[in-house]
Amino acid sequence: VVATVGTTSTTSVDPVGPISAICRREDIWLHVDAAYAGAAALVPEYRWILRDAAAADSVVINPHKWLFTPFDLSALFCRRMDMLRQAFALTPEYLKTPEDAEVRNLMDTGIQLGRRFRALKLWMVLRHFGASGLRARLAEHMRLARLFAGWVDASTGFELCAPVPFSVVCFRARESDGFNATLLDRLNDSGEVFLSHTRVGGRFTLRLAVGHIRTTEAHVTLAWTLLQRVAAELTSPT
Repeated sequence: VVATVGTTSTTSVDPVGPISAICRREDIWLHVDAAYAGAAALVPEYRWILRDAAAADSVVINPHKWLFTPFDLSALFCRRMDMLRQAFALTPEYLKTPEDAEVRNLMDTGIQLGRRFRALKLWMVLRHFGASGLRARLAEHMRLARLFAGWVDASTGFELCAPVPFSVVCFRARESDGFNATLLDRLNDSGEVFLSHTRVGGRFTLRLAVGHIRTTEAHVTLAWTLLQRVAAELTSPT
């Protein structure tokens, strides 16, 4: 069973606690996918998002999504490494080597036999920013998302399409799907901002994701100003 903390589309959070209780009762492996939002738990006010994940058998967090680490890097935490090895182990004679307490052989923990030193990138990020530096940047990203969401919520021409628990805002103009698709194209063609889209309740929805390490309030303000200007141009008679 997979419970998600911060879904890709809208960053919603599954009820991990009740799901984990069912998994324990039925002896089912529980995996918590916190690939995007797990990093938010570094911020004290957001530690709740991984509190129930302590009961999971495995948890994944992707530092390349929101911990400023170059692609690609996933951090997997597994309670039962022996079962993980049983699932992936395939050791012909020529790959058998003596166990070494000082070196951990990862060839039986995934589908790859060899792999590059991905962890080095994360180690450098942690050493450079420290826990306090990472917390400050993550907290600022979530503040900027809430700020943008507040502007959307207070406007008459736009509406929020989902709650904003982290740093992604799902919203749309109060117009047709075609209008919103054209709006997105115009925004991205400007070269000043780049937004993505999803569908929420079947409706074409814009996504503003705050995640770059250098994003400031000025950038979010620019995005909002540009959105209003382009929307006005699309609705004004030619």
